Amino acid sequence: AACVPDGASGVLVDLGCGSGVVGLGALARHQDLQAVLVDKDPSMAQLARLNGAENGLSDRMRVLEADVLAPKSLFHPQGLGEESADFVVSNPPFHPAGRVRVSPHETRASAHVLDDADLDLWIKTAGRVLKPKGVFYMIHRPDALPFVLQVMAGRFGDVRVKPVHGKAGRSATRVLIAGMKGSRAPFSLLEPLILHEETGQRTEIDEAIARGRSLIAMG
Repeated sequence: AACVPDGASGVLVDLGCGSGVVGLGALARHQDLQAVLVDKDPSMAQLARLNGAENGLSDRMRVLEADVLAPKSLFHPQGLGEESADFVVSNPPFHPAGRVRVSPHETRASAHVLDDADLDLWIKTAGRVLKPKGVFYMIHRPDALPFVLQVMAGRFGDVRVKPVHGKAGRSATRVLIAGMKGSRAPFSLLEPLILHEETGQRTEIDEAIARGRSLIAMG
């Protein structure tokens, strides 16, 4: 949510919104944004609606119960057409199939596990709903970065990657990725974001981001 730049306006789509924390976080920071939150789980969609209402954001949001991996024709009847968004944000399922123990509950399993073929479709869906020059923001695992960049090639340019380190002096545990639809600008590797000092204390920038006093500089 904090990656969306200062002064953002228009329509933001949160793909796989879950409880709505990313999309609602962006709305809370940017008064000129409208948001469409998308999740296939009816219970999560309802929770996102309730969270929006509890935070006074219902008038600038709507929740769409739809599968991000579904054919594009299924989005149109519910109001999410092609090239309708200025921003897409997403925290997709993190774990590749076969590497983690999967919950026997189908909905929980699909919220945590996504194979390469479906991650490919997920990113393509983001590109489809973005307007030309719209921007896609995603968080994922560092080891998935080569595949993500491969999928984004030809669809997104001005791709920017910011490594996220849980603690200073350790390897990155996440990467924040941004890309502009249709841009031809070159790739950029940005300064890392470090969340905790070696002592375990939260860094000043992490504290500021968490409390809404700062955005994440994505270039």
